[in-house]
Amino acid sequence: MRRDGERPSIAFLSSYPPTSCGLATFTAALRGAVADERGSDQGLGVVSLVDSQLGEVSSEVVHQHLNGDRGSLAGAIAALNAFDVVFVQHEYGIYGGPDGSEVLDLLAGLDSPAIVTLHTVLSQPNPNQRSILEKVVALAERTIVMSDTASRRLRDGYRVDPAKVQVVPHGASAGLGGPSLANGSRPVVLTWGLIGPGKGLEMAIDAFTGLKDLRPLPRYVILGKTHPKVQASQGDAYLEGLVARVHDLGLDDVVEFDGRYLDTGTLGVAVRQADLVVLPYESTEQVTSGVLVEAMAAGKPIIATAFPHAVELLGTGAGIVVPHGHPIALSAALRRVLTHPSLAARMAVETKLIGSTLLWPVIARQYHHMATKLVARHQAARALTTAKVA
Repeated sequence: MRRDGERPSIAFLSSYPPTSCGLATFTAALRGAVADERGSDQGLGVVSLVDSQLGEVSSEVVHQHLNGDRGSLAGAIAALNAFDVVFVQHEYGIYGGPDGSEVLDLLAGLDSPAIVTLHTVLSQPNPNQRSILEKVVALAERTIVMSDTASRRLRDGYRVDPAKVQVVPHGASAGLGGPSLANGSRPVVLTWGLIGPGKGLEMAIDAFTGLKDLRPLPRYVILGKTHPKVQASQGDAYLEGLVARVHDLGLDDVVEFDGRYLDTGTLGVAVRQADLVVLPYESTEQVTSGVLVEAMAAGKPIIATAFPHAVELLGTGAGIVVPHGHPIALSAALRRVLTHPSLAARMAVETKLIGSTLLWPVIARQYHHMATKLVARHQAARALTTAKVA
């Protein structure tokens, strides 16, 4: 355990690479940024959540917790309690049990204080989802949400202690903060992330049917591989359906699919090479979007559907928000930005300004400061209790 003057040891509980999902990417980035903040990765460990044991894992993984396995659960709790504080990532789908209820067993078993980051706060949860989230907040020492919208939704819609809730934004790679690399003969419009239903790609593709007259003709690049769970249940059927849609609409010379899942550095270059970012998500619940934050860090004009995080971050002129399920409105917004360079430039200035406050070094400093204060308080309380007993 930590001694006075030492940095606290920190465990990270989440899905983790080589798992391909947003929370795994987030956790790896947060851990790396905390290591940079400390000047060392000593005292940092990961308990990764898996649905089946992985043969090869990175050296920072101290335990793989097999969801739903009681023996693995005991090992996970023991591994987490070897650290001074635990950073827990919460999303219903990454834990075992109905609506990810196994997270409660993990939190209840901790002796070390937990700081839980909520990646989803539903406005209309089912009764079990509501109960789980309220218990998660009760078991945590601190609860982090990544937008003001999520904070309001949690405080107003759930029975939680508001004093426990703090807003710390989603981070973005510092490499995204470099100068724009967009210099192609055709403007590049980019959407990236794991591909699957709900991402709104159908609407985005449809929107480009109204832009065939533009010269130079824009390129719409859809970057990312099929989501592993979609791949497991449907194979390539979903992606093949998108490709067929592009062909049927006569957009083969406009829409391109890049099926790579890029590391942080390569992705940063790809984003900086784009002229414009489109986030056509179907969800009206999304209070956190890492892709949105990354696009802002890169200083790109953004067009998004009216999901809550986009409405919150783009309202000062950094982007244009369009209604869900409205390809004509999306097409009109694309035309405005693609044909008015001065508008695109103003949007880029605003995104860059906001994005500079969202880079991982800034965010990691907040996480590490919170952990250090929390551990110091816990150790002081423990010392006081020991003194009273003596």
